[in-house]
Amino acid sequence: MMRALLPLLFAATAATASEDIPDQYPGSPLYQKPVEVIPNVWSAIGATAAPTYENAGHNNNLSFIITGDGVVVVNGGAAHILAEALHAEIKEITDQPVKLVINENGQGHAMLGNSYWVDQGVPILAHVDAATEFEDYGAQILDGMKRYNRDKAEGTRLEGPTETFEDKHVIEIGNMRIEVLYLGPAHSPGDISVWLPEQSLVIAGDMAFHERMLPIFEHTYTADWLETWDDAFEPLGATYVIPGHGHPTNMDQVRRYTRDYLIYLRGKVGDHLEAGGDLAEAYYVDQSPYAHLDTFEELATKNAGRVYEQMEFE
Repeated sequence: MMRALLPLLFAATAATASEDIPDQYPGSPLYQKPVEVIPNVWSAIGATAAPTYENAGHNNNLSFIITGDGVVVVNGGAAHILAEALHAEIKEITDQPVKLVINENGQGHAMLGNSYWVDQGVPILAHVDAATEFEDYGAQILDGMKRYNRDKAEGTRLEGPTETFEDKHVIEIGNMRIEVLYLGPAHSPGDISVWLPEQSLVIAGDMAFHERMLPIFEHTYTADWLETWDDAFEPLGATYVIPGHGHPTNMDQVRRYTRDYLIYLRGKVGDHLEAGGDLAEAYYVDQSPYAHLDTFEELATKNAGRVYEQMEFE
């Protein structure tokens, strides 16, 4: 039976999120207690702010699927302490053991908690590019987490995935079909989405944002992200979307704040380029329609500068 809380989750818009909202679950290292999004699919929603000591690095969504023959977890978490806390919540909900952890990409909040799961004997799956990213930058990522998390970093060590795939990995477990999909280049190397076709639900990872402004990294190619969205993500036709950050929602919301934002920003930067504008001015192209998004102040100018540098040579 669908939980009464579900309509509230799906009614959430960007206006309901705030970097200033304090920890929602003081009794746990998790930022929020896991909620059941649809039957047997749960998510502990992270803060929409940057990772901090106060949120223990829980600023992404840590999800899990109860299949009837074990639990599949999506994201290892940003530290040992978060993985352990999530596991404690899972044990309160079900006696089924965790059978698999999926890392949505090679970033710290997806992989740094892997060490906890490895110690439990749980296999970990990721895209081959995410595994390479973590192998190349894991030490740097771990050092960054230790700086903000201090004592909360205790027990965290580098452990990459134990299994990798390239395009599609299908899991038939219990009464669930779970498709782990690499749809194409998006936000960061090896970004994947977890698709439950029978439930019409996608755990989108960093393919999709809506409550916080998406970050454009040096290796984020916006034209490729848009192509992946139009050719592979949108055609899933998902009814329910659990994004990488922010509350569960629907395709309309993530389209508005991911695809449409990328198109808008590329349009503004393109106009600026056509007018002969330089990089220094590009940082300040108008992004006011998105100023209500969390992390706008931290990311808007950086995003514009990176798009300028990309489009200058397209």
